[in-house]
Amino acid sequence: MRSIAWVTDSTSTIDPAFARDHHIYIVPLRLILGQETYREGIDVTAEAFYEKMKDEPKVSSSQPPIGEFIELYESLKGRYDDVIAIHCSSELSGTLHSSMQAAEIAEVPVVGIDSRAGAFPLREMIRSGIEWHKQGDTVQMIKEKIQGMVHNMSFYLIPASLHRLHSSGRVSGTQLLLSNLLRIHLLLRFEEGKVIVEEKIRTFKKARQRMLETLKHEIQMIKKVCIMHANNEAEAEELRKEISGAHPSVKTEVMTFIPVVGVHAGEGTIAMSWIRHYPA
Repeated sequence: MRSIAWVTDSTSTIDPAFARDHHIYIVPLRLILGQETYREGIDVTAEAFYEKMKDEPKVSSSQPPIGEFIELYESLKGRYDDVIAIHCSSELSGTLHSSMQAAEIAEVPVVGIDSRAGAFPLREMIRSGIEWHKQGDTVQMIKEKIQGMVHNMSFYLIPASLHRLHSSGRVSGTQLLLSNLLRIHLLLRFEEGKVIVEEKIRTFKKARQRMLETLKHEIQMIKKVCIMHANNEAEAEELRKEISGAHPSVKTEVMTFIPVVGVHAGEGTIAMSWIRHYPA
């Protein structure tokens, strides 16, 4: 069986111990708080970051430096038969582009995959790919199956802060003003790697209910739902209990959002994601 190295970024939420055991190499995105820069998942935990973010109005993020990718690919030379690089959506970050550029500079052949998302879906794509490799699938077969997962993914968010989305360019000034005046909550959705406005809803409760209704329409086609939160565990746990009670056959998981999501969507953001049945 050919050996495979997996290259990804910190938006994958892969546990470091799992990464070490499965030849996964994680390059961290940068989190910027005022004058301080942190490597996501290394220099600061998600919980600590959200605490720091409360007192700092200037918060942003950036992709990893290309030099880190070059150094990583140089270190992988000759150690693996194949390398798969799978990263967060190329529509929201230049991370995949930098990764592939670095591989070319280091002269390492790499199969690149755009997850068109991040967090739970990206993690599941890597985990599934590892299992398919164990079953004897080739790199090309694994890539095709992961792309099938990309097309069968659903990812919805209710952002806590439109101000954060506006400062990062995701929401226009007009949308921000109207939403503040009318107290509108946005239900966002990933589509082709971009975050789009699915609906504008008057209350958080109704936005939450709309997200649950969307899940209900697809419940027969899924095995697992992940509820993600940006330092809002109580709400996430309530959602998990509600889903488990209504759909006991579906597995549920609560995940703390990677800090980079909190940077753009705000502390308190709630999201849900699932992947419809895909080739096993």
